[in-house]
Amino acid sequence: MDGGASYNPRTVEEVFRDFKGRRAGMIKALTTDVEEFYQQCDPEKENLCLYGFPSEQWEVNLPAEEVPPELPEPALGINFARDGMQEKDWLSLVAVHSDAWLLSVSFYFGSRFGFDKADRKRLFSMINDLPTIFEVVTGTAKKQVKEKSSVSNHSSNRTKSNSKQRGSESQGKYSKAMQAKDEDDEGLDEEDEEDHGETLCGACGENYASDEFWICCDICEKWFHGKCVKITPARAEHIKQYKCPSCSNKRARP
Repeated sequence: MDGGASYNPRTVEEVFRDFKGRRAGMIKALTTDVEEFYQQCDPEKENLCLYGFPSEQWEVNLPAEEVPPELPEPALGINFARDGMQEKDWLSLVAVHSDAWLLSVSFYFGSRFGFDKADRKRLFSMINDLPTIFEVVTGTAKKQVKEKSSVSNHSSNRTKSNSKQRGSESQGKYSKAMQAKDEDDEGLDEEDEEDHGETLCGACGENYASDEFWICCDICEKWFHGKCVKITPARAEHIKQYKCPSCSNKRARP
């Protein structure tokens, strides 16, 4: 575990970068690496904590021994509740405590290095622009079915628009009727951009970007950056039913 003595971000930007790295690691534990995370949280072990690191890695470990600790500590004993509730409820509970820990670490750095009111407000604003871990894990940041439809429509409209433009280049010009329809399609594209602009990746929690390849899980209907789940457009063409890492790893729990 890394402590404040070995890593001390001193500016708002550095603290925010620290926050994003730790957050990415914890999201990874609760989504793409959920099977491994589940196995490590054995209720038979002592009090365990989920740590996120600035390097975007995560770790399940015992709490720090020093009192008081160098940095605020995550929630203790997350492993004890693992088998006493539904897995999705347990993951949601860990996500809530993880959000609280991330804020406490960031504002610990802010207090330690004397951030004034303006810096604290700016830091919180930057943090608040990102969805919480809880929102990413539970999918409450967006309506999955609606987003899936809107993104599919956007891809279809964009493909049609590109095809029409290629056709027009070969003809040398559009007819008036074709121009009017293209304008309508562009309007639909803009509306779709607004509709799915809040779509979040189920792995990293970042927003949708039209220039990135995305894929939707046919089981949980969450969207993922292709790079986050290691799926390329070429590979996706041969997948009849895509299952995200979390859904692929799910099995009957004792």
